[in-house]
Amino acid sequence: MDFRAEKKYLRVSPQKARLVLDLIKGRSVEDARNTLLFTKKRVAEPIAKLLQSALDNANFLSAEKNLDVDVDNLIVKSAIANDGPRMKRIRPAPQGRAYRYQRRIAHIELVLSERGKDGGPASVASAEETAVPKKTKRRMPVAKKKSAGKKKAAAK
Repeated sequence: MDFRAEKKYLRVSPQKARLVLDLIKGRSVEDARNTLLFTKKRVAEPIAKLLQSALDNANFLSAEKNLDVDVDNLIVKSAIANDGPRMKRIRPAPQGRAYRYQRRIAHIELVLSERGKDGGPASVASAEETAVPKKTKRRMPVAKKKSAGKKKAAAK
C-alpha cells in the first residue's frame, strides 16, 4: 500500500527541489531522513517535514484500517516537484525601464511504499512497462538532384 503527503505552494523553484528529491528517491525512510538532515539546501527542511508527514500518514492508516505496516520497512517510492503558479515581479532597470522576472513556486508530492520480500518495492511494474523501447533504424533523407539544365532549356 502507498502512503502519500503533499506540500503545495512552497516558495522554492521546482528545479532546486528536484535536486534534493533525487537524493532520497528509492531509499529507506531512515536513510532519507539522515540524508535530508545533512543536506545543505534550504529546501531540505520542508522536505524532511513532508517525509515525516507521510510517515505519520502511514502510522495513522495502519492503525485506522488495521493494516500490518512495518514503518522500518518503508521506502520512498516517488518524490515529485511540479510547477505551481508563478508570481510576476518587476525590477527597476536603467533609463526608466523595467525588467520582469518570475518567482517560482513548487508543489511537492512524496509517496512511501512497503519494501517487498525481495528487497524492492512491493508493487513491481510489469516487464512491458519497464522495457526500454528498441531504437529503429532511421534512413537518411535522399538529396534531390537539381535539374538546372532542364529549366534553362525550357526558359529559352
